[in-house]
Amino acid sequence: MSNATNQKRVFLFLQGPHGPFFHRLGKMLRKTGAEVWRVGFNAGDRAFWFHSASYIPFRGTPEDWPATFEALVEDKQATDIVLYGDVRAIHAHAVAEAEARGLRIHVFEEGYMRPYWVTYERGGSNGHSCLMQTSVAEMQAALALSDMEAPLPPGHWGDMRQHMFYGALYHWFVMFRNGDYRNFKPHRSLTVVQEFALYVKRLLLMPVTWIDRMMSTLRIRWGGFPYHLALLQLEHDSSFQKHSPFATMPEFLSVVVQGFAKGAPGHHHLVFKAHPLEDGRVNMRRTVRDLARKHGVSDRVHYVRGGKLAQLLNDARSAVTVNSTAGQQVLWRGIPLKVFGDAVYAKPEFVSEQPLDEFFAMPSRPDNKAYKDYRRYLLETSQLPGGFYSAGGRRQLLRQVVDMMLSADDPYDALKRGTAAPRQQLRLVH
Repeated sequence: MSNATNQKRVFLFLQGPHGPFFHRLGKMLRKTGAEVWRVGFNAGDRAFWFHSASYIPFRGTPEDWPATFEALVEDKQATDIVLYGDVRAIHAHAVAEAEARGLRIHVFEEGYMRPYWVTYERGGSNGHSCLMQTSVAEMQAALALSDMEAPLPPGHWGDMRQHMFYGALYHWFVMFRNGDYRNFKPHRSLTVVQEFALYVKRLLLMPVTWIDRMMSTLRIRWGGFPYHLALLQLEHDSSFQKHSPFATMPEFLSVVVQGFAKGAPGHHHLVFKAHPLEDGRVNMRRTVRDLARKHGVSDRVHYVRGGKLAQLLNDARSAVTVNSTAGQQVLWRGIPLKVFGDAVYAKPEFVSEQPLDEFFAMPSRPDNKAYKDYRRYLLETSQLPGGFYSAGGRRQLLRQVVDMMLSADDPYDALKRGTAAPRQQLRLVH
């Protein structure tokens, strides 16, 4: 590889999660003797990088980016690139070029075992993760080298308010301070103004949303009927856009309602659980209501706006999703799960391969022992306690991840070779 272990490490950061996590990470890497640079694509990126001497603004067009990235790698003699998510266009090109040059590629993502964990992998995440090609038997063989007891999954997101705050602040900077980046185009379909308006609206409506959610949850918990859960995702999320068979979330809703109407016993109900960050850009409630009416199940279909998943999961008969990470909480409880897209947990030992109507009629159960081995494998490798958005979460994450980035082995190889550092015990952080 071009970045041999005796070569000085030069980290080139691209776009990261909203907030100061990438700045804090770069600052700590600098203390190890490494050289750190940050490429910024808009005023939001610039606002959260407080080391001006290492900041490189990219003001070109998307067509200019490939040549610019290649020139940056050459000029800085980069050995490593660091990014959050690997599918947005600027990152996808950078990953492909870095692979061709033999650079280390450090990919951060929201935790596969979220909340209270984040994902750190080399090369790619989600549908591009090497977990997609790793069998449960291979994971069990690697675990023979470890005796760590895996912690229980918390039932709620640890830093939701901070996540929303930093998202709104990021989009404010892009809206009102982006004069130096006139060629910037967001990787999502909405304009920056629309994104900012949705963040602000969601923050302002949190009390109303909470009341609505509590009323809906209580009706379901006190209803006394068996029910199945449909776990919704953000339609603009990369996992949904790049690793699923659906182009839009209403397509998924239609398939689920139709399968439920055809296969579920007449006294069973269906509960659609919205993503905690659902912002209303797609009117899910109305779509669910119209589909339920169309298929004659209006009195048996419910919609819940975000909230704690554990409250609904504990009594659910089964769950369906495209490829939400919430599927991990389903499987940990031993609840039958049907998955439609590519997911790191979509192993034949865990998820049902039944047609959807048969699944709703009599769902097959997951191999709970195999899933616990799988979960322990993730917590020994790519899942790190902490978070991107809260101060406590960042502190806990940084205690572990810098040493992992400096290691010659990626998290999965480190476990197999016995080079993995001792893991932290989970502490709840806010």
